[in-house]
Amino acid sequence: MAAPANHHDEPVAPPPPDADAKVLTTVTESDAKLTPADVKDIALAKLDYEKKLSFIKAWEDSEKAKADNRAQKRQSKITSWENSKKASLELQLKKMQEQLERKKAKLGEKIKNKEALIHKQAEEKRAVVEARKGEELLQTEETAAKYRASGQVPKSGFKIFGIDL
Repeated sequence: MAAPANHHDEPVAPPPPDADAKVLTTVTESDAKLTPADVKDIALAKLDYEKKLSFIKAWEDSEKAKADNRAQKRQSKITSWENSKKASLELQLKKMQEQLERKKAKLGEKIKNKEALIHKQAEEKRAVVEARKGEELLQTEETAAKYRASGQVPKSGFKIFGIDL
């Protein structure tokens, strides 16, 4: 890589021993008379300094990329953890809903059974009432037949205008 030409095509001084921390300065003709070997050394030092800056920039970019990758990996783990927890909660909710549905069905069945029992008891009571009614009708018919056979009028239960007949 050739040394880039300066604005005035002036040679540049070599970097000091701690070149990473200091900026290169340009040397003017009034500062020193340089030999071609000095100019070559200055150009080589400048190239070396630019090479170091390039390596530093590459290292910096590499470290930034690593930091970005680590952050992305952590974000991915957090997202995975969040999705796992959400799925677990969804599963719990689904199980609870299934339990509630089973409980609802069981309670519905109990209510139907109680309704059937009440209906059965009501039917039995109706049958008892019908049987008693049949017995009372039969007894009334037998008593009426006795009264007809004897010609007597029953003494209770039949009033006309407040007079027993």
